[in-house]
Amino acid sequence: MIRFGPSGNCRRFYDEAYKSSVDAPKWLYEQGLSAYEYSFGRGISIGDDKAAEIGREGVKYDVAISVHAPYYINFANLSDEMAAKSYDYVLNSCRKVKAFKGDRVVFHPSSVGKLTRTEAVELTKKRLTVLAEIICENKLDDCLFCPETMGKINQIGDVEEITEFCKIADFYVPTIDFGHINARTYGSLKTQDDYEKIILHIVNNLGIERAKKMHIHFSKIEYGKGGEVRHLTFDDGIYGPDFEPLAKALKKYDLSPVVICESDGTQADDAITMKRIYDSI
Repeated sequence: MIRFGPSGNCRRFYDEAYKSSVDAPKWLYEQGLSAYEYSFGRGISIGDDKAAEIGREGVKYDVAISVHAPYYINFANLSDEMAAKSYDYVLNSCRKVKAFKGDRVVFHPSSVGKLTRTEAVELTKKRLTVLAEIICENKLDDCLFCPETMGKINQIGDVEEITEFCKIADFYVPTIDFGHINARTYGSLKTQDDYEKIILHIVNNLGIERAKKMHIHFSKIEYGKGGEVRHLTFDDGIYGPDFEPLAKALKKYDLSPVVICESDGTQADDAITMKRIYDSI
């Protein structure tokens, strides 16, 4: 089934006097949501016991937990030592998601840096091939590893690049961040057809089964010349994108992704809005 939920805890969660993420699965269940993304963006600091406690609550309330690996992963870094650290960040994120009783690890692929874009893409592809081998060696291939489409122009991760990366291994499933795509293409996502083109690209290249279980991030994002500037809320009426055309496309192709909202502070409330839109179609 399709699942909706937030990345992290929204302002209302704390306004209602909740203090710990252990309370998040029950709170989300009571909001009618069934997904939750725990971010290790600035480092993996949670202990196994706390992760297991959150995981038990997730199972109890049928809230699927994914994790976002540290933001500073860069598989196009020329340093093999830094690449090794990126491998470890992904693997350690996976070990934590298992403690959460989840099975999805989202990660940023790379940045262009001092390379040409072609060179950065090729190096990233080589490194992700090595990562796939390490994942199998560590018997972690029962999880899904989800490289994400990125919002800034100088980051590797447009739809075509992410799709190519996912051809490396069956356990690579794309994270399609439609806010990022809209930002890096200066507001191109407007109609249902705009969304369907992306979905069909994934279906045609990765097959319907992997397309069905893709990971989705969604938020409205301000953008400028370099692409993404900052995440907004659904109250924004300038930058977009809008969710309803995507909801119609998801229904049309009978997809069942995990849809994570990354709005700025209203991520649970906007996830509820997305679910209501989807259910109304």
